[in-house]
Amino acid sequence: MRLLIVESPSKAKTIEKYLGKDFRVVASVGHIRDLPKSNKSAIDIPSGFVPRYEVVKGKEKIIFEIKSLAKKADEVLLATDPDREGEAIAWHVSEACNLIDNKHPTTDKTKRVVFYEITKEAVEEALEHPREIDINLKEAQEARRVLDRLVGYDLSGLIWKKVRYGLSAGRVQSPALRIIMEREREIRAFKPIIFWKIFANLESKVRPLKDSQGLTFECSVEPQNKEEMERILQKGKEGSWEIIDIKETKVARAPRAPFITSTLQQTASSRLGIAPSRTMYFAQRLYEAGHITYMRTDSTNLGIAARKDIENLIKKKYGNDYFESHIFTKKSKNAQEAHEAIRPTHMNVESAGTSDGEKKLYTLIWQRAISSQMKSAEIMRTKVVANIVASAGSSDVPMPDFLLNGSRIIFDGWLKADPLSASEDIILPKLNINDPLKLININAEEKETQPPARYSEAGLIKELEKRGIGRPSTYASIIKTLDDRGYVEKKAKALYPTDTGEVVSSFLEEHFPSYISDSFTAEMEDELDDIASGARTYKKTLSDFYTPFLKEVEKKEHIPKVTNLGQAPEDLKCSVCGANMIIKLGRNGKFLSCERYPQCQGARTIEGKELEGPKDTGEICPKCGKGNLVTREGKFGMFTTCSRFPKCKFVKKDKELEQANSTGIKCPVCKNGFMSEKRGRFGVFYSCSNYPDCKYAIKAKPTGEICKLCGSLMMEGTKTIPERCSDKKCLNHNPHKINQK
Repeated sequence: MRLLIVESPSKAKTIEKYLGKDFRVVASVGHIRDLPKSNKSAIDIPSGFVPRYEVVKGKEKIIFEIKSLAKKADEVLLATDPDREGEAIAWHVSEACNLIDNKHPTTDKTKRVVFYEITKEAVEEALEHPREIDINLKEAQEARRVLDRLVGYDLSGLIWKKVRYGLSAGRVQSPALRIIMEREREIRAFKPIIFWKIFANLESKVRPLKDSQGLTFECSVEPQNKEEMERILQKGKEGSWEIIDIKETKVARAPRAPFITSTLQQTASSRLGIAPSRTMYFAQRLYEAGHITYMRTDSTNLGIAARKDIENLIKKKYGNDYFESHIFTKKSKNAQEAHEAIRPTHMNVESAGTSDGEKKLYTLIWQRAISSQMKSAEIMRTKVVANIVASAGSSDVPMPDFLLNGSRIIFDGWLKADPLSASEDIILPKLNINDPLKLININAEEKETQPPARYSEAGLIKELEKRGIGRPSTYASIIKTLDDRGYVEKKAKALYPTDTGEVVSSFLEEHFPSYISDSFTAEMEDELDDIASGARTYKKTLSDFYTPFLKEVEKKEHIPKVTNLGQAPEDLKCSVCGANMIIKLGRNGKFLSCERYPQCQGARTIEGKELEGPKDTGEICPKCGKGNLVTREGKFGMFTTCSRFPKCKFVKKDKELEQANSTGIKCPVCKNGFMSEKRGRFGVFYSCSNYPDCKYAIKAKPTGEICKLCGSLMMEGTKTIPERCSDKKCLNHNPHKINQK
């Protein structure tokens, strides 16, 4: 028996279909070991930054199973993902399950295999070329993990002391936040400039069109002076118009390169409205099902076999005239692993995936891969120039030209396979130079210059890639971390920094400018790449970074706490004592506090609404026995908590409110509590009334029914799906798809 180990159960299921009875395929279900949550015991710094891994809770059973199967196996093959993370998982599995015989490496039966697509051919090819675990790749991943933990621990600890408890900082997330904050400051500092756009509706006197509203010509200049705008309007009304020039230019639109991780995330966000984290989730599902190649890549290259398959499909589907071979070899500055771009594994399959998101993403990948090997589109662009007829010998300031642009596709080329990339034709009527024109009307629209746009998720990924911050595999998690920490919020498609995000970023920019700079972060990525290639050692890289970094953190221990974020407007005085107020940062953002705090506890919202401070109930906290219970005003109303919060996080349950919010449906986990309506950051949800002893929660209101497939609570759905299972893994979570499978 040959044992093959992968990370994912769905990946294991796909591979099992390709292998014979001699194989047993099992999944580690991601990482089986990780750094402990306690930072004090996570890394042995004096011994050379040795990580002290521990088994992930719940993975003991998996380790036991792998050990048992490995003893019986003639060969053990570690087939985790073909990147640093996958290499690290393979190493952890081998270590935790004692798969490597360090005493007799020559006779060791454990090997590493990699494949970039989960197809029968790729898997069989990989099995014929096993290798040893690449320790350099493993150490590069380990260095990143340790670096992030050290930076996060030390910086976050300082921010807790100097800004507010519970905040965090990170080696890569903080530079990303700084980028968002820099753009926000640009927007705030921006001063708009007034200008005018001038349009003239003109009609040919030679070939007038029936019921025509005229052709709209736009002035080639945008005057910022009102008198100049009025001069142009007056001159336009008085003069005789004619066509003075017509230019036709044939341009070629070259096809785009196949997707890499970053461009896939950007395009999915802008075209499909899918968040980067969801894009990677859908891509992972497609990869594990054998539909696409590995989705974490910097390479735009397509293999010879793939290009041949695409050529055959293009000639068959679109005709010989549409095919043209293109080799895209350019990679990002810090390209990691050298393998193919993201493409379908089978080019003749135009649709794949189980969910709507997977299908849309697959179509996007298919279109991009196919169109990359097609001829350029040919577009005819026409520019018509109109002006008034100048009087002979006139010394007046000349009239600026008015322009009319049109375009039409004369050969669609690659746009045939990717029609959403095509723009609509703008067909102009037949016109000739010197044709006289009739003025229908001329008008001006007052405009003002706009500040730079805030980053969208797609835009931020593009910027991170451009600056060399992070890696394809981390872009989605960077954005998710910023959102989870409450540092940014998404409005429409734009990322706005929150009050908390602004304060944290400003603090780090002031006190740690070099460590969150583009150059430093990019250099660290280069050094991690050097570890992967064997050009640098793990210990030296971490030592060179951590020694000066720790000294810098220790220097900042004596700086004063950031309590004053600026003076409040003069008209907003303290409602308790009448003193001036200052801006401070609270858990829910900025607020106004009396400058005499703590002697006076007067407070207002940032808009000026009076806030009531904590009111002592006279009760001792039953949890810590040291603090008193006080009532506070929170985001979702009044609540009673310990006065020592956040050191003591006791919250008194409001029996009346709890009863009012209770659904009367028993919790299926603890059997004692009842499912109650709660409000959190992401809106309404339902959880057990015995929280925190029981942490069972679901997204929507329970119906009281039990799922017949898995025994979980059923919950309210939508108009089209009135009821669904609360367990996402259950088929009954999407009951409308059961019959389709």
